[in-house]
Amino acid sequence: MYQDEIKEAVRNAYSGISTGGGHPVARRFYSESELAEIPEGSIEWALGVGNPVRYAFLQPGETVLDVGSGGGIDTILAARRVGPLGTAIGLDIVDEMRARGRRHAAAAGVSGWTEFLRGEMEAIPLPDGSVDVVISNGVLNLSARKSRALAEIFRVLRPGGRICLADLTVEGELPPEVANDQSAWSG
Repeated sequence: MYQDEIKEAVRNAYSGISTGGGHPVARRFYSESELAEIPEGSIEWALGVGNPVRYAFLQPGETVLDVGSGGGIDTILAARRVGPLGTAIGLDIVDEMRARGRRHAAAAGVSGWTEFLRGEMEAIPLPDGSVDVVISNGVLNLSARKSRALAEIFRVLRPGGRICLADLTVEGELPPEVANDQSAWSG
């Protein structure tokens, strides 16, 4: 598959789903106290593979970028950690996900210092050196251009900035029937 085909398959897959993994997924990665900080709607859209916020050691006043923010769980948790003197930015290519993230951030009471941008991880619409921390949860694996996505992440980081990713990896080569399957790329 070509890069544009992969990108379109991922966008279509995530635009077309009717719900996330809900509590069964969220409880695997987030503590009860963390889940208590997140609106129910955001929990219903849990699609991640880990909890990057827990290990990012966010500080009040920092600017955090959540690459592939989805329904907003990690963006909201990050916003709570950086507080109103900081900024939490969710980045997603799917309009429906950004709209959900905005609704969930408003329900969580963090919308005053939270924003959701439209954009791709391979072309982040932020200036060089503009964020302190980049987090991502199960999204980098969706890119056909992982090295480009990582270069963009490092471009937007301030000197001394940090990155905390939770993701899936594959050891070895995938069989062609998997590597060329649209549902495998978006799953």
